[in-house]
Amino acid sequence: MTARDTGTRGITGDIRVRAEGDVDAEALAYVREKVGAALGRPGLPPASGKVRVVRAAAHHVGLPWSAGTEIRLGDDLVVVHAQEASARELADRLQDRLRAATERAAHRGDTARRSATPPPWRGGPER
Repeated sequence: MTARDTGTRGITGDIRVRAEGDVDAEALAYVREKVGAALGRPGLPPASGKVRVVRAAAHHVGLPWSAGTEIRLGDDLVVVHAQEASARELADRLQDRLRAATERAAHRGDTARRSATPPPWRGGPER
């Protein structure tokens, strides 16, 4: 099994997409496009990290396509895994999971959800 490093073309920040196994260029381009769409939304901090796409060599495997990401989004580390039967399904699942994880990471520190004063049982003012 040889690994190919496809670089960062078309993806925001410093994201490297790596393929292992029998992964064709078309499938890799589709994964790259979906990852770029998930991370290229406005309002997200700069992203850096890697995406690894693997196709199993064994023909009897039920879900031969798998992917794993480790992406640093600002100060947060976003880790996403996916397994599917085809490359297109894998890319779509990876985009959905990556979008949800980056959304959680981006809004984790929002102050809009927090109250200005602590509740009474935490030492705040009593009414």
